[in-house]
Amino acid sequence: MSASQPRTGVLVMAYGGPSRLEEIPGYLADIRSGRPTPRSVVDEITEHYSQIGGRSPILDMSLRQAAALEAALGPERFFCRVGMRHWSPWIEEVVGEMEEEGIRRAVGVVLAPHYSRMNTERYFSKVEDGRRLYRAAIEFAYVKSYHDSPALIEALARRVETGLGRWPQGDRGKVHVVFSAHSLPARTLREGDPYDAQVRETAARVAKRAGLADERWSWSYQSAGKSPEPWLGPQLEDHIPALAQRGIRDIVSVPVGFVADHVEVLYDIDIEAKAAAEKAGVRLERPPALNDDPLFIQALADAVRAAL
Repeated sequence: MSASQPRTGVLVMAYGGPSRLEEIPGYLADIRSGRPTPRSVVDEITEHYSQIGGRSPILDMSLRQAAALEAALGPERFFCRVGMRHWSPWIEEVVGEMEEEGIRRAVGVVLAPHYSRMNTERYFSKVEDGRRLYRAAIEFAYVKSYHDSPALIEALARRVETGLGRWPQGDRGKVHVVFSAHSLPARTLREGDPYDAQVRETAARVAKRAGLADERWSWSYQSAGKSPEPWLGPQLEDHIPALAQRGIRDIVSVPVGFVADHVEVLYDIDIEAKAAAEKAGVRLERPPALNDDPLFIQALADAVRAAL
């Protein structure tokens, strides 16, 4: 690509979250496609956000990640924008803004390394809705997955090392590492969705890179939804007591399915899972999420270039 050619757009997409507690009913209504949300669920989610500062940090971090990605790709060639699936700035509206800015070629990348037809494709559908709504002539390519990116694996392996570093050198051999990702309905396995295989592959690659023996690590899901159907497990808050029954008393939590410190990490791990650990007599530590770590930004940049 020569410097004289128009810049390529990059639409960086994340789930979205409320910027204040008063937005939570509307946020949940969007997630539920307008279906009424039970008062008990609204109250529960409001309490979760109250305990992490009264707002979601996901937009602020996504903007930081997108700015770092633009710098890594080269702002003279690439033009990054952030769109949210379930809150402002809406993906569809950002597509319209990119059309107004004259972007004609773009890459869509989700801030989640693993592909799922149930999840990832919904982001892409939002982009296509935006193209139709604003009659945008932008040609989009999509990053479907970057779960095996060498830079991603290295960044996560360093998180393992950071977590283990919270114990004295002589005690680290007894520390168990639990990798996790957001649960999905169990039916996705029957439907042949690659998500389960990809998250487990990432965990195995990170464990190998970090030099963990097989008995030193395990897998768990977390943050299952509120629907009555079965979800993929075991859930983290159940897995930790099960490990305690095996005599494990020291655990590092490394969520490989989340790339930022937001509610599924700050509440579901740091508060909910930690409470389960304390009840089971387990010390649970979690290193920071990837956030705008240069290695993670490199993984994103590599994925964007590959999509082109």
